[in-house]
Amino acid sequence: MVKCSPRLLNRTFAALADPTRRRILEHLAHGDRCVTDLARPYSMSLPAVSKHLRILENAGLVSRRRRGRVHSLKLEAKPMREVQQWIEEYRKFWEESFDRLDEYLKQLQTKETK
Repeated sequence: MVKCSPRLLNRTFAALADPTRRRILEHLAHGDRCVTDLARPYSMSLPAVSKHLRILENAGLVSRRRRGRVHSLKLEAKPMREVQQWIEEYRKFWEESFDRLDEYLKQLQTKETK
């Protein structure tokens, strides 16, 4: 199994649990953006958007660069890759389990037809 820090998993999943934060990440997937650009599509205050951004930063999903008064944010892929690897291990486990169950059911069907 992939060893992934429980803190990293908790922070990443908590950050991704909110639809606003997921949409912010979608915007950042198209390139770096300043805070005001990220806030524009939402009907919430700039401090509310900044709170979402801080959660994404604390999870390591975005990084912030400051040029004068302009704060630019960038998507960071590392936490997502680590979580994806963790999920992939469980996907493999469940697929193997289902394959074994399928094989067992086929054996039962073969016995019933005899």
